[in-house]
Amino acid sequence: MDMDIFELMKKGGHEQIIFNYDKETGMRAIIAIHDSTLGQTFGGVRMVNYASMEEALRDAMRLSRAMTYKCAAAEEDKGGAKAVIWGDPERDKNEAFLRAFGRFVEMLKGRFMTGPDLNLTMKEGSIMARECQYIVGRSREEGGSGSSGITTAYGIYVGLTACAKFLWGDENLKGKKIAVQGLGAVGEPLLGHLIEAGMEVVATDANEKTLQRLQKQYGVKTTQPHLVYEVECDIFSPCAVGGILNDQTIPKLKCQLIAGCANNQLEDEERHGKMLQDRGILYAPDFIINAGGVIQVIDEVKGYNPDRLRLKADLIYNRLLQIFEMARREKILPMEAAIRYAESRIREIHKIKRLHVPK
Repeated sequence: MDMDIFELMKKGGHEQIIFNYDKETGMRAIIAIHDSTLGQTFGGVRMVNYASMEEALRDAMRLSRAMTYKCAAAEEDKGGAKAVIWGDPERDKNEAFLRAFGRFVEMLKGRFMTGPDLNLTMKEGSIMARECQYIVGRSREEGGSGSSGITTAYGIYVGLTACAKFLWGDENLKGKKIAVQGLGAVGEPLLGHLIEAGMEVVATDANEKTLQRLQKQYGVKTTQPHLVYEVECDIFSPCAVGGILNDQTIPKLKCQLIAGCANNQLEDEERHGKMLQDRGILYAPDFIINAGGVIQVIDEVKGYNPDRLRLKADLIYNRLLQIFEMARREKILPMEAAIRYAESRIREIHKIKRLHVPK
Protein backbone atom coordinates (compact mmCIF):
# COMPACT_ATOMS: atom_id res chain seq x y z
CA MET A 1 0.00 0.00 0.00
CA ASP A 2 1.56 3.29 -1.13
CA MET A 3 -0.79 5.43 0.96
CA ASP A 4 0.95 7.38 3.74
CA ILE A 5 -1.69 7.82 6.46
CA PHE A 6 0.53 10.14 8.53
CA GLU A 7 1.00 12.39 5.51
CA LEU A 8 -2.78 12.47 4.98
CA MET A 9 -3.26 13.38 8.66
CA LYS A 10 -0.66 16.15 8.43
CA LYS A 11 -2.28 17.55 5.30
CA GLY A 12 -5.80 17.43 6.77
CA GLY A 13 -4.84 18.61 10.25
CA HIS A 14 -6.11 15.41 11.91
CA GLU A 15 -5.12 14.49 15.47
CA GLN A 16 -5.91 10.80 15.58
CA ILE A 17 -7.14 7.91 13.40
CA ILE A 18 -8.35 4.75 15.15
CA PHE A 19 -8.86 1.51 13.22
CA ASN A 20 -11.15 -1.04 14.88
CA TYR A 21 -11.67 -4.71 14.02
CA ASP A 22 -13.81 -7.14 15.96
CA LYS A 23 -12.72 -10.70 15.24
CA GLU A 24 -15.99 -12.24 16.51
CA THR A 25 -18.37 -10.29 14.26
CA GLY A 26 -16.02 -9.04 11.53
CA MET A 27 -17.00 -5.44 12.34
CA ARG A 28 -14.56 -2.98 10.72
CA ALA A 29 -14.66 0.70 11.66
CA ILE A 30 -12.54 3.82 11.46
CA ILE A 31 -12.83 6.75 13.85
CA ALA A 32 -11.21 9.96 12.62
CA ILE A 33 -10.65 12.68 15.22
CA HIS A 34 -9.88 15.93 13.46
CA ASP A 35 -9.55 18.68 16.08
CA SER A 36 -10.32 18.76 19.80
CA THR A 37 -9.24 22.36 20.47
CA LEU A 38 -12.78 23.39 21.43
CA GLY A 39 -13.48 20.30 23.52
CA GLN A 40 -14.84 16.77 23.37
CA THR A 41 -15.24 15.64 19.74
CA PHE A 42 -18.60 15.00 18.08
CA GLY A 43 -19.60 13.32 14.82
CA GLY A 44 -22.02 10.70 13.53
CA VAL A 45 -21.33 7.11 12.54
CA ARG A 46 -22.33 5.92 9.08
CA MET A 47 -22.30 2.44 7.59
CA VAL A 48 -21.30 2.12 3.94
CA ASN A 49 -20.09 -0.79 1.81
CA TYR A 50 -16.97 1.06 0.63
CA ALA A 51 -15.00 -0.23 -2.34
CA SER A 52 -11.74 -0.13 -0.35
CA MET A 53 -10.16 0.75 2.99
CA GLU A 54 -8.72 3.88 1.39
CA GLU A 55 -12.20 5.06 0.37
CA ALA A 56 -13.51 4.45 3.91
CA LEU A 57 -10.57 6.30 5.46
CA ARG A 58 -10.86 9.29 3.16
CA ASP A 59 -14.60 9.56 3.85
CA ALA A 60 -14.01 9.51 7.62
CA MET A 61 -11.24 12.13 7.36
CA ARG A 62 -13.19 14.43 5.06
CA LEU A 63 -16.33 14.29 7.19
CA SER A 64 -14.45 14.76 10.48
CA ARG A 65 -12.90 17.97 9.18
CA ALA A 66 -16.37 19.23 8.21
CA MET A 67 -17.57 18.43 11.74
CA THR A 68 -14.79 20.57 13.25
CA TYR A 69 -15.94 23.53 11.19
CA LYS A 70 -19.62 22.79 11.82
CA CYS A 71 -19.20 22.71 15.62
CA ALA A 72 -16.94 25.77 15.65
CA ALA A 73 -19.18 27.87 13.41
CA ALA A 74 -22.27 26.84 15.41
CA GLU A 75 -20.51 28.31 18.48
CA GLU A 76 -20.51 24.97 20.27
CA ASP A 77 -17.59 24.03 22.54
CA LYS A 78 -17.01 20.74 20.75
CA GLY A 79 -14.42 19.41 18.32
CA GLY A 80 -14.92 17.47 15.09
CA ALA A 81 -14.72 13.73 14.45
CA LYS A 82 -16.47 11.02 12.41
CA ALA A 83 -16.84 7.26 12.46
CA VAL A 84 -17.42 4.97 9.49
CA ILE A 85 -18.33 1.29 9.60
CA TRP A 86 -17.18 -0.57 6.50
CA GLY A 87 -19.81 -3.15 5.63
CA ASP A 88 -23.07 -3.93 3.86
CA PRO A 89 -25.91 -2.24 5.82
CA GLU A 90 -28.42 -4.75 4.41
CA ARG A 91 -26.47 -7.88 5.30
CA ASP A 92 -23.88 -7.32 8.02
CA LYS A 93 -25.76 -5.60 10.85
CA ASN A 94 -26.91 -7.57 13.88
CA GLU A 95 -26.96 -6.98 17.63
CA ALA A 96 -23.44 -8.31 18.31
CA PHE A 97 -22.01 -6.33 15.38
CA LEU A 98 -23.54 -3.05 16.60
CA ARG A 99 -22.54 -3.68 20.21
CA ALA A 100 -18.96 -4.34 19.07
CA PHE A 101 -18.86 -0.83 17.60
CA GLY A 102 -20.27 0.58 20.86
CA ARG A 103 -17.46 -1.11 22.81
CA PHE A 104 -14.81 0.55 20.66
CA VAL A 105 -16.34 4.00 21.20
CA GLU A 106 -16.50 3.32 24.96
CA MET A 107 -12.75 2.61 24.96
CA LEU A 108 -12.12 6.26 24.05
CA LYS A 109 -13.59 7.28 27.43
CA GLY A 110 -15.64 10.19 26.12
CA ARG A 111 -13.03 11.72 23.80
CA PHE A 112 -15.54 10.99 21.02
CA MET A 113 -19.35 11.09 21.08
CA THR A 114 -21.37 9.73 18.19
CA GLY A 115 -24.86 8.90 16.99
CA PRO A 116 -26.52 7.11 14.06
CA ASP A 117 -25.99 8.67 10.63
CA LEU A 118 -26.30 7.27 7.09
CA ASN A 119 -27.75 3.71 6.96
CA LEU A 120 -28.07 3.49 10.77
CA THR A 121 -31.27 4.05 12.76
CA MET A 122 -32.07 5.41 16.23
CA LYS A 123 -33.01 1.86 17.24
CA GLU A 124 -29.55 0.63 16.16
CA GLY A 125 -27.97 3.54 18.06
CA SER A 126 -29.76 2.25 21.15
CA ILE A 127 -28.19 -1.18 20.62
CA MET A 128 -24.72 0.44 20.42
CA ALA A 129 -25.54 2.31 23.62
CA ARG A 130 -25.85 -0.94 25.56
CA GLU A 131 -22.05 -1.04 25.47
CA CYS A 132 -21.34 2.69 25.45
CA GLN A 133 -22.40 5.80 27.38
CA TYR A 134 -21.26 8.13 24.59
CA ILE A 135 -24.03 7.49 22.03
CA VAL A 136 -26.40 10.40 21.28
CA GLY A 137 -29.30 10.88 18.87
CA ARG A 138 -31.49 8.59 20.98
CA SER A 139 -35.28 8.40 20.89
CA ARG A 140 -37.47 10.58 23.10
CA GLU A 141 -38.67 7.43 24.89
CA GLU A 142 -35.08 6.77 25.96
CA GLY A 143 -34.52 10.30 27.19
CA GLY A 144 -32.94 11.54 23.95
CA SER A 145 -34.06 14.27 21.56
CA GLY A 146 -35.42 12.11 18.74
CA SER A 147 -34.66 12.49 15.04
CA SER A 148 -32.18 15.30 14.38
CA GLY A 149 -33.52 15.54 10.82
CA ILE A 150 -36.42 17.68 12.02
CA THR A 151 -34.12 20.33 13.54
CA THR A 152 -31.78 20.15 10.54
CA ALA A 153 -34.76 20.78 8.24
CA TYR A 154 -35.87 23.75 10.36
CA GLY A 155 -32.32 25.15 10.21
CA ILE A 156 -32.29 24.77 6.41
CA TYR A 157 -35.56 26.70 6.21
CA VAL A 158 -34.21 29.48 8.47
CA GLY A 159 -31.07 29.55 6.29
CA LEU A 160 -33.14 29.81 3.11
CA THR A 161 -34.82 32.96 4.44
CA ALA A 162 -31.37 34.47 5.16
CA CYS A 163 -30.18 33.60 1.64
CA ALA A 164 -33.29 35.19 0.16
CA LYS A 165 -32.71 38.33 2.23
CA PHE A 166 -29.11 38.59 0.99
CA LEU A 167 -29.83 37.69 -2.63
CA TRP A 168 -33.21 39.29 -3.29
CA GLY A 169 -33.53 41.78 -0.43
CA ASP A 170 -36.59 40.06 1.05
CA GLU A 171 -36.70 36.97 3.24
CA ASN A 172 -40.22 36.07 2.06
CA LEU A 173 -40.01 32.83 0.05
CA LYS A 174 -43.59 32.84 -1.23
CA GLY A 175 -43.74 32.05 -4.95
CA LYS A 176 -40.05 31.03 -5.16
CA LYS A 177 -39.40 27.76 -6.97
CA ILE A 178 -37.16 25.18 -5.31
CA ALA A 179 -35.83 21.83 -6.55
CA VAL A 180 -35.22 19.42 -3.67
CA GLN A 181 -32.85 16.49 -4.22
CA GLY A 182 -33.46 13.78 -1.61
CA LEU A 183 -36.47 13.23 0.66
CA GLY A 184 -34.95 11.37 3.57
CA ALA A 185 -34.68 12.24 7.26
CA VAL A 186 -34.19 15.95 6.43
CA GLY A 187 -35.71 16.34 2.97
CA GLU A 188 -39.11 15.06 4.06
CA PRO A 189 -39.66 17.42 7.05
CA LEU A 190 -38.17 20.26 4.95
CA LEU A 191 -41.03 19.83 2.45
CA GLY A 192 -43.52 20.85 5.15
CA HIS A 193 -41.69 24.15 5.79
CA LEU A 194 -41.42 24.88 2.05
CA ILE A 195 -45.12 24.23 1.35
CA GLU A 196 -46.13 26.31 4.37
CA ALA A 197 -43.97 29.17 3.08
CA GLY A 198 -45.90 29.13 -0.21
CA MET A 199 -43.03 27.88 -2.36
CA GLU A 200 -43.35 25.96 -5.61
CA VAL A 201 -41.60 22.64 -5.03
CA VAL A 202 -40.14 20.13 -7.47
CA ALA A 203 -38.74 17.09 -5.68
CA THR A 204 -36.83 13.91 -6.45
CA ASP A 205 -35.57 10.88 -4.57
CA ALA A 206 -33.75 7.70 -5.54
CA ASN A 207 -36.55 5.71 -3.88
CA GLU A 208 -39.56 5.80 -6.20
CA LYS A 209 -41.99 4.69 -3.42
CA THR A 210 -40.87 7.54 -1.15
CA LEU A 211 -41.31 9.99 -4.02
CA GLN A 212 -44.84 8.77 -4.83
CA ARG A 213 -45.89 8.81 -1.15
CA LEU A 214 -44.72 12.39 -0.61
CA GLN A 215 -46.14 13.55 -3.93
CA LYS A 216 -49.57 12.36 -2.73
CA GLN A 217 -49.08 13.83 0.76
CA TYR A 218 -47.87 17.29 -0.27
CA GLY A 219 -49.02 17.59 -3.88
CA VAL A 220 -45.53 18.55 -5.07
CA LYS A 221 -44.24 18.14 -8.59
CA THR A 222 -41.62 15.44 -9.09
CA THR A 223 -38.78 14.72 -11.49
CA GLN A 224 -36.35 11.88 -12.18
CA PRO A 225 -33.13 11.97 -10.09
CA HIS A 226 -30.83 12.57 -13.08
CA LEU A 227 -32.99 15.47 -14.33
CA VAL A 228 -33.14 17.46 -11.08
CA TYR A 229 -30.04 19.51 -11.98
CA GLU A 230 -31.77 20.86 -15.07
CA VAL A 231 -34.93 22.09 -13.35
CA GLU A 232 -35.45 25.83 -13.95
CA CYS A 233 -35.81 27.22 -10.44
CA ASP A 234 -34.72 29.92 -8.00
CA ILE A 235 -33.15 27.48 -5.52
CA PHE A 236 -31.56 24.05 -5.82
CA SER A 237 -31.52 22.20 -2.49
CA PRO A 238 -29.22 19.13 -2.29
CA CYS A 239 -30.46 16.92 0.57
CA ALA A 240 -28.99 13.55 -0.41
CA VAL A 241 -25.37 12.52 -0.94
CA GLY A 242 -22.24 14.71 -1.09
CA GLY A 243 -19.95 15.57 -4.00
CA ILE A 244 -22.86 16.26 -6.34
CA LEU A 245 -21.68 19.75 -7.39
CA ASN A 246 -18.98 18.90 -9.92
CA ASP A 247 -17.78 19.35 -13.51
CA GLN A 248 -20.73 17.36 -14.88
CA THR A 249 -23.60 18.88 -12.87
CA ILE A 250 -22.71 22.56 -12.41
CA PRO A 251 -23.07 23.43 -16.15
CA LYS A 252 -26.62 21.97 -16.07
CA LEU A 253 -27.88 24.14 -13.17
CA LYS A 254 -30.58 26.73 -13.84
CA CYS A 255 -30.86 28.35 -10.40
CA GLN A 256 -29.61 31.43 -8.52
CA LEU A 257 -29.02 29.80 -5.13
CA ILE A 258 -27.83 26.44 -3.78
CA ALA A 259 -28.82 25.70 -0.18
CA GLY A 260 -29.37 22.21 1.21
CA CYS A 261 -28.55 19.76 3.97
CA ALA A 262 -26.17 17.33 2.21
CA ASN A 263 -22.62 17.31 3.61
CA ASN A 264 -19.65 18.14 1.36
CA GLN A 265 -21.80 19.16 -1.60
CA LEU A 266 -18.84 20.60 -3.55
CA GLU A 267 -16.67 17.85 -5.02
CA ASP A 268 -13.76 20.31 -4.90
CA GLU A 269 -14.36 23.20 -2.50
CA GLU A 270 -12.29 25.81 -4.30
CA ARG A 271 -12.65 24.88 -7.97
CA HIS A 272 -16.34 24.07 -7.92
CA GLY A 273 -17.09 26.98 -5.59
CA LYS A 274 -15.47 29.23 -8.19
CA MET A 275 -17.46 27.59 -11.00
CA LEU A 276 -20.70 28.41 -9.19
CA GLN A 277 -19.64 31.99 -8.55
CA ASP A 278 -18.66 32.41 -12.22
CA ARG A 279 -22.16 31.28 -13.16
CA GLY A 280 -23.69 33.82 -10.76
CA ILE A 281 -24.99 31.16 -8.34
CA LEU A 282 -24.84 31.88 -4.60
CA TYR A 283 -23.69 28.89 -2.52
CA ALA A 284 -24.78 28.54 1.11
CA PRO A 285 -21.88 26.69 2.82
CA ASP A 286 -23.24 23.29 3.82
CA PHE A 287 -21.73 23.06 7.31
CA ILE A 288 -23.26 26.43 8.24
CA ILE A 289 -26.81 25.90 6.97
CA ASN A 290 -27.11 22.21 7.96
CA ALA A 291 -25.85 22.62 11.55
CA GLY A 292 -29.27 22.05 13.14
CA GLY A 293 -28.66 18.33 13.65
CA VAL A 294 -25.35 18.67 15.44
CA ILE A 295 -26.75 21.52 17.54
CA GLN A 296 -29.53 19.15 18.62
CA VAL A 297 -27.35 16.18 19.59
CA ILE A 298 -24.95 18.44 21.52
CA ASP A 299 -27.95 19.98 23.28
CA GLU A 300 -29.17 16.46 24.12
CA VAL A 301 -26.14 15.97 26.38
CA LYS A 302 -27.35 18.84 28.59
CA GLY A 303 -30.90 17.46 28.61
CA TYR A 304 -33.22 18.01 25.67
CA ASN A 305 -34.84 21.44 25.72
CA PRO A 306 -36.91 22.26 22.58
CA ASP A 307 -37.09 26.02 23.28
CA ARG A 308 -33.32 26.33 23.73
CA LEU A 309 -32.82 24.24 20.61
CA ARG A 310 -35.10 26.46 18.50
CA LEU A 311 -33.25 29.59 19.67
CA LYS A 312 -29.90 28.05 18.70
CA ALA A 313 -31.20 26.96 15.27
CA ASP A 314 -32.54 30.48 14.64
CA LEU A 315 -28.96 31.80 14.90
CA ILE A 316 -28.20 30.15 11.53
CA TYR A 317 -29.95 33.16 9.95
CA ASN A 318 -27.50 35.79 11.24
CA ARG A 319 -24.50 33.50 10.82
CA LEU A 320 -25.18 33.02 7.10
CA LEU A 321 -25.67 36.75 6.55
CA GLN A 322 -22.35 37.44 8.31
CA ILE A 323 -20.57 34.92 6.09
CA PHE A 324 -22.10 36.26 2.86
CA GLU A 325 -21.14 39.81 3.87
CA MET A 326 -17.59 38.68 4.69
CA ALA A 327 -17.30 36.94 1.31
CA ARG A 328 -18.50 40.06 -0.50
CA ARG A 329 -16.29 42.41 1.54
CA GLU A 330 -13.12 40.33 1.22
CA LYS A 331 -13.87 39.20 -2.35
CA ILE A 332 -13.65 35.51 -1.47
CA LEU A 333 -15.95 32.52 -2.00
CA PRO A 334 -18.69 31.90 0.60
CA MET A 335 -17.12 28.52 1.48
CA GLU A 336 -13.77 30.18 2.17
CA ALA A 337 -15.49 32.82 4.30
CA ALA A 338 -17.26 30.06 6.27
CA ILE A 339 -13.98 28.23 6.89
CA ARG A 340 -12.28 31.46 8.02
CA TYR A 341 -15.23 32.14 10.34
CA ALA A 342 -14.85 28.71 11.96
CA GLU A 343 -11.05 28.76 12.09
CA SER A 344 -10.96 32.20 13.71
CA ARG A 345 -13.08 30.88 16.58
CA ILE A 346 -10.82 27.83 17.01
CA ARG A 347 -7.75 30.13 17.06
CA GLU A 348 -9.23 32.49 19.65
CA ILE A 349 -10.30 29.68 21.99
CA HIS A 350 -6.90 28.01 21.56
CA LYS A 351 -5.28 31.22 22.88
CA ILE A 352 -7.54 31.19 25.96
CA LYS A 353 -6.77 27.53 26.67
CA ARG A 354 -3.03 28.15 26.43
CA LEU A 355 -3.30 31.02 28.90
CA HIS A 356 -4.79 28.64 31.47
CA VAL A 357 -2.27 25.82 31.15
CA PRO A 358 -0.47 25.40 34.53
CA LYS A 359 3.21 26.38 34.44
